[in-house]
Amino acid sequence: MLKILDKYIIRKFLTTFFFMLGIIMLLAMVFDLSDRLGEFLSNKAPFSEIVFTYYLNFILLYGNSFSFMIVFISVIWFTAKMAQDTEIIPIWNSGKPFSRFIRPYMIGATILVIISLFINHIILPASNKGRLDFEDKYYRNALSVSNYFADFPGNQTVQFGSYTSEENVVQQFILQRYNKNNTLSYILVARTAENKDGTNKWVLKDYYERYVGYPKDKITEGKQKDTTFVFKISEMAARDNISSAMKSGDLKKFIERERSKGSGKIPLYELELYQRTANPFATYVLTIIGIAVSSQKKRGGIGVNIAIGLAIVLVYVFAMKIMAVAAENVGFPAIIASWIPNILFGLVAVVMYRFAQK
Repeated sequence: MLKILDKYIIRKFLTTFFFMLGIIMLLAMVFDLSDRLGEFLSNKAPFSEIVFTYYLNFILLYGNSFSFMIVFISVIWFTAKMAQDTEIIPIWNSGKPFSRFIRPYMIGATILVIISLFINHIILPASNKGRLDFEDKYYRNALSVSNYFADFPGNQTVQFGSYTSEENVVQQFILQRYNKNNTLSYILVARTAENKDGTNKWVLKDYYERYVGYPKDKITEGKQKDTTFVFKISEMAARDNISSAMKSGDLKKFIERERSKGSGKIPLYELELYQRTANPFATYVLTIIGIAVSSQKKRGGIGVNIAIGLAIVLVYVFAMKIMAVAAENVGFPAIIASWIPNILFGLVAVVMYRFAQK
C-alpha cells in the first residue's frame, strides 16, 4: 500500500516532470518554428498539418527522446526544493532507511519508463512516418542517391548511376543474376527505370537484356519494358532516419534484409532498435543519481544542485554520442554501445547512493 509520503513524492515527481516537459517542448517548438516558418510559407504548408502532423509528432518524438534527461532535472529540482524547505529532515529523523525514501521515486520512474517504452515501440514509428512525410513534402531537400550498388535475394546485384526523389526515376539501371557457381546468367541494362509507387512494378526505358549461356544465349532490346522485381525504390533510396518510422518487428526484418545486401548502414539501424529500450531505462539510473545529488541541503541553494545535474547530463549525453560513433564507424557492437552509458552511470549511481545513505 502507498503511504502518504509515497503519494506526496510521486505526485511531486510526475507533476514536476510534465510541467518541465511542457515548458521545454514549448521553447523547442518556438525555436523550430522560427527556423522553419519561411519554408512552411513558401511551400504553402496547411496550418492544420503544421500543428497536428508536424508539431504534435515533433513533441512526441523529442519529448520522449529526452524524457530521461527531463526526469533527472525534475528530480533534482523538487528534491532540492524539499531539502531547502527542510521537508526531508523529518524523514531522516523518523529513522526510516534511505531505501524507503527512494521507493516512491522508483515507482514514479517505473511509470515513466513503461510510458516511454510503449511510445518507442508502438506509437512513435507511426508518428515518425507522418512527420517524415510532412518534412519531405514541405521543407526537406530532395533525396538523391548516386553510384548505388547492392546484393539482393536470388543471387542478383543491382546498381544505378543516380536517382532523385523529385523525378522519381533511376538513371543507368543495371541488374545482374548469377548461377549457384557464381557465373553470370542474366544481365539487364536500361537508360531509365521507374518504380510505380507502393508496388514491385517497374517501367524500363531503352532497355537491353541478355540471357547468358551457350547454347541458349539470347539478347533482347526495346524502347519500353514493364516488369516486376523483388525490390522497391524505397529499399534502395531511403534517408538514414527511415528506420525511425518502422515498428520494432519490421525494423528487425529490415535489418536482416539490409545485412544480406551488405549495407553499410546496419549499425545505424541497430542503434535505433536497441536505443528504443536502452534509453527509457536510463530513467532509473538518473533518478537515483538525482536523489543522491539533491537530497541534502547545500549552502548555494537549488542553483548548485541544478548546476551539478546539468554537468552530469552533459557527460551522459557525451557518452551516448561517443558510443554511437563507435558503433557506426569503428564496428563496436550496437547493442553494447546502446547499454554502456546505462551500465557506467549505473555504477556511478550505486556509489552515490551509498554516500547519500551516510
